Amino acid sequence: QVQPVESGGGLVQPGGSLRLSCAASGFTLDNYVIGWFRQAPGKEHEGILCISGSTGTTNYADSVKGRFTISADNAKNTVYLQMNSLRPEDTAVYYCATTWGAYCSLGFYEYDYWGQGTQVTVSS
Repeated sequence: QVQPVESGGGLVQPGGSLRLSCAASGFTLDNYVIGWFRQAPGKEHEGILCISGSTGTTNYADSVKGRFTISADNAKNTVYLQMNSLRPEDTAVYYCATTWGAYCSLGFYEYDYWGQGTQVTVSS
């Protein structure tokens, strides 16, 4: 069963860093794309980064460019989201999602399988 599994959320101070992981269970990254989304209270899901497991190409939302980085370790079948210079407005539940394919997008409806989400809170 295809199931992405997030981990690594928590509480961090403004300006701090956090790394989230998305482990691929039941599938291999080579044939799938992984997207990271977040949902703040009262807001819709926002696609922030994605990566193709086969080509390594990425796509970033303007809101996180220069601060967040996505990478994939195909040997570990895991995708990482490195978040630096965190701001209070980054507070949200972060989800990783996947779908079969070679080219990723930040569109919510492009993804078929979703993780359970992990809370990230940026506060002093």
